[in-house]
Amino acid sequence: MSSQNVLSNEVVIVSNSSDNPFAIDVAYAMGQHEDISDVISMKHFMNTEFCPRFISDEDDMDNIGNSLEGKTVVIVSTGNLVTSRQELAMHNFIIARAAKENGANRVVLVEPDLFFSAQDRGPRPELGDADTDRSVSDIKKFDGQPFTAKLYAQMLKLSGVDDVITVHNHSISVQKMFSDVFEGRFYNLIPYEIYAHYLLNSNILSFGEEGEGLVLCAPDKGARDFVKEMYNTLGLTKAKFIMLDKERTAERKVEITLHKESEDTFEGLDNPSIVLFDDMVRTGSTVVKSCQFLQKLKPANMVFTVSHFYASSEGRERMSNPALGEILTLNTMPTILNRDEQGRLRKKMVVLKIEKFLAQELCKILDIPQRSVEENPYKIDMSSKNPRFQRKIWFSDQLSELQ
Repeated sequence: MSSQNVLSNEVVIVSNSSDNPFAIDVAYAMGQHEDISDVISMKHFMNTEFCPRFISDEDDMDNIGNSLEGKTVVIVSTGNLVTSRQELAMHNFIIARAAKENGANRVVLVEPDLFFSAQDRGPRPELGDADTDRSVSDIKKFDGQPFTAKLYAQMLKLSGVDDVITVHNHSISVQKMFSDVFEGRFYNLIPYEIYAHYLLNSNILSFGEEGEGLVLCAPDKGARDFVKEMYNTLGLTKAKFIMLDKERTAERKVEITLHKESEDTFEGLDNPSIVLFDDMVRTGSTVVKSCQFLQKLKPANMVFTVSHFYASSEGRERMSNPALGEILTLNTMPTILNRDEQGRLRKKMVVLKIEKFLAQELCKILDIPQRSVEENPYKIDMSSKNPRFQRKIWFSDQLSELQ
């Protein structure tokens, strides 16, 4: 049996909005060629209430309420410019319930940028985990707030979701809590290989064959494990690893220093290529301050690599600072592909599209045959305003190598 037939018989891929290009690409990569809009109808009543409907044969009177019997329903959920995350979350609940009440055996939520992850602790010591025991000041930050990340997990479970798949979730509290609520069926995927392949095979950096002149940088202790794994994945034994420390002096002000536990210091580093890694960026304060601090090394290249780019207009303006040379990000928030959303940053931004990566990982988790297996399952999106964009030379050559 072909993978396409297996998919059509066993797995149904939908989204929580009527026209989600990210979800469409994931579905296509898995072999579902039927439009998502032909699989599920996103109906709203006149009073604005949401009522999705899995589309079935109107003449079939023998399988009412069982049109999804034995099937796995995958809900691909991403943010967009027209619907709030709160509305999309409610869509997830109702779609999951619709799937289960029409016979689905399994419901999987694929949410690359997991909703409510910033609200990962509550106003009491037992409401959320951290690396160390929670301090009074940490608990006070959440005084009067709900532990919304846990509420979201519990509501997903109650609605009928069996598995949750996300990308590079930064919160230890969220990871532990989702794993507990979903009894281990929580998958936090980090595409180390995709980052490594692009960094090694593009012209975004310059360094020696064994990593001479390359510096990998963690902005704080919380990012250390991720950056160390990136270091191991790159396999460049002569690259350096440094860790910074930040002290927040006000809500949007930070001071940057070299962390006392940093494996390497600035000694002997001269005009290196620096890659600063982080999981997400909002206001841009920390990343710009870090890049300005790293300018002491007079870097030949300064690249900020971030998984979830949802900077405010203020953040985009701040990151146009010349201390930050180039931005490498994923499309976990598909709106980043919009040139208007990129604004002035389009000149320094590269987006790695990960729909094929997610499709391949999803096939592994569901234990179904893959339509095709690619060693480097991503696509590059770069504005022609980027100085490295050379349509006939570098760009086309690299794309052909990635196929």
